[in-house]
Amino acid sequence: MGKYVITKRSNGEFQFNLKADNGQVILASEGYVAKSSCENGIESVRKNSPDDARYEKKTSSNGKFFFSLKATNGQIIGSSEMYESTSGRDNGIESVKKNGPTGTVDDQTV
Repeated sequence: MGKYVITKRSNGEFQFNLKADNGQVILASEGYVAKSSCENGIESVRKNSPDDARYEKKTSSNGKFFFSLKATNGQIIGSSEMYESTSGRDNGIESVKKNGPTGTVDDQTV
C-alpha cells in the first residue's frame, strides 16, 4: 500500500510526497505554510486521484513527460517526476489512482 510522507522543508514549509509500494515518489506537493493545509492537500488527493479528468498530462521544455493532479477548483495539488516516455507517465497516473485514495500517512515532522 502506498503512503503519504509529510516532511518539513528547510524554509519551514510542510510538504507531502505520495510514495508507491516500492518507495518511489509518484506525486509531490507544493509547500504549505501550515501543517493543516498540507493535511488538507492529502485529503484532496484522496478525493480527486480516482478521477481521470483531474489529471493534466504535460511535456516539459526538455521533451520529458509529467503530469499534475488538479482539484475541482483547478488548483494543482501535486505533480509527478519527469518520465522518459508517455507510457511511463501514464503508469505513474495509474499508480496515483491506485495508491492515492487509500495511502496511509507517515508524518515525519513530529
